[in-house]
Amino acid sequence: MAGYEIETGVERVILVGVSLRDDDDTEDSLAELGELAATAGAEVVGTVIQQLDQIHPGTYVGSGKLEEIRDLIWELDATGIICDDELSPAQLNNLERELDCKVMDRTLLILDIFAGRAVSSEGKIQVELAQLRYRAARLVGLRESLSRLGGGIGTRGPGETRLEMDRRRIRRRMSDLRREIDDLSGQRNLRRAKREKNKVPVVALVGYTNAGKSTLLNQLTGAAIPANNRLFDTLDTTTRLLTVSDTLDVVISDTVGFIRKLPHQLVEAFKATLEELEYADLLLHVIDASNPEWQEQARIVDDLIRELGAENIPCIRVYNKSDLAFAFQRDKEGDAVSVSAKTGEGLGRLLSAIDKKLDKGTKRVTLHLPYDKAGALDSLYREAKVESVEYGETVDVVAVCTPRIIGQLKDYIEGWTEPKEEWE
Repeated sequence: MAGYEIETGVERVILVGVSLRDDDDTEDSLAELGELAATAGAEVVGTVIQQLDQIHPGTYVGSGKLEEIRDLIWELDATGIICDDELSPAQLNNLERELDCKVMDRTLLILDIFAGRAVSSEGKIQVELAQLRYRAARLVGLRESLSRLGGGIGTRGPGETRLEMDRRRIRRRMSDLRREIDDLSGQRNLRRAKREKNKVPVVALVGYTNAGKSTLLNQLTGAAIPANNRLFDTLDTTTRLLTVSDTLDVVISDTVGFIRKLPHQLVEAFKATLEELEYADLLLHVIDASNPEWQEQARIVDDLIRELGAENIPCIRVYNKSDLAFAFQRDKEGDAVSVSAKTGEGLGRLLSAIDKKLDKGTKRVTLHLPYDKAGALDSLYREAKVESVEYGETVDVVAVCTPRIIGQLKDYIEGWTEPKEEWE
């Protein structure tokens, strides 16, 4: 078909979705699929939705709709289709044979975006492992799809050379990648242990993809993290130190954005990245308040937080893009703050909310240590934040201390009085 010979090299795709009788979000899901396709560099030229009681086990859609798609491919000069659900090997092969064009599904599209976005060694390894796992079961159909001319969606990462490996070599490669992930996980555990030893709380940014997490992290910390208006822009956990108040420093991490119908194996593949959530002291759930679908997006994120076992971690809802959504002023909602990561509006309120949530009774105090008690400096350096030390008649120390250290050294704290109990 002449439609495959596109001089620009840009894929022209038709989106295909199945709406089940009890499913009313198919149009929203396809709109999101279109954004994903655009993120991957494809041009969406058409959309097809079929209502069915259940997805066809052999061809995803029914035979009549299949004929309609075949005609549409010819009329619109399309190079392929992208289905809104994960296709089985049989569905992929049958659609390939019936339509004679490139066939992709939501999972392959997301994997391709991941392959183009991952930056760190761990991110690249996680993507390759997920790609190999997905493609190993679909070698025949995918070999046909990936051999077709086009702009590359579905072809980044391992590519055809890996697809030509026999399954034994694929399994060996996957085993090697898992060992590399274990090694990287061990390094991350060492860093986490060091943070815990230093008693630095961990705050994790979570949210739907494109909610503005990276922009928020940039505003809070001055980090130069790319913040573009495209899906899945952040694929690697980015960690920065943030001074919340004069008595609180935290480590804040940006994580990969969540999305509806996130394939289960991708959640599994990125567990090593998302496991930062497991060890977080506080979650900031960033919500795009300007998006009409914000409630559904927030629900999807909440569901995935539960799936990752992080539902019991304290959480603040951060309603972002308040400059675009004046109606969504939700500061009065419990544990919620409205901000604009773009303009900086509301960030002071957010820092105050973080400080309140993580307040462990730390205080800045001035200690006057006799020289025979100067050994207490070692404890202060280990377990407090020492800001200054001066040697005079006594060793004068300004430090941010935890209640335990304050209790041990209260006799040497300038102006110290025992706090009264509430009943006094």
